[in-house]
Formats: sequence, C-alpha cells, structure tokens
Amino acid sequence: RSNKRLQQTQAQVDEVVDIMKVNVDKVLERDAKLSELDSRADQLQAGASQFEHSAARLKRKMWWQNCKMWIILIVVIAVIIAAIVSK
Repeated sequence: RSNKRLQQTQAQVDEVVDIMKVNVDKVLERDAKLSELDSRADQLQAGASQFEHSAARLKRKMWWQNCKMWIILIVVIAVIIAAIVSK
C-alpha cells in the first residue's frame, strides 16, 4: 500500500516536472521572440528616423525649387512688362 502511494506520488512529481519543462521551453521561446521583436522594432525606428530626415530634405529642396520658379516667372513677367512699356 505504501509502495503504491509512493508510485502515485512519483507519477505526480514526474507529471509536474514534465509540465514545468514544457513551461520553461515556452518561456525561453517567448524570450527569443520578444528579443527578435525588440530588434525589429529598433530597426523600424531607425528606418522611420531616416525616412523623416529624407522627407525633410526633400521638402526643403522642393520649396527652393518652387521659389526659383516663382522668381523666374516674376523676372519673365517684369521683362515682358518692361518691353511693352518701353515701346
């Protein structure tokens, strides 16, 4: 009787040990996934920062290009007006 009880207890202990091994494996797998996710988030943040800087540079470039076009347009109109007035 005592031997059977000991076997039952040992079986329960073995079951708990197996469950804990599975749980430890899951925790380790989760940790690896979290590390990978953290790395990907860092890469995404770096990419977003680079995109922001590139977009700001492009915006400035387009603004200057727009200013140049307006200046050229104003000069052309002024030349046309000057030509008309001088006749």
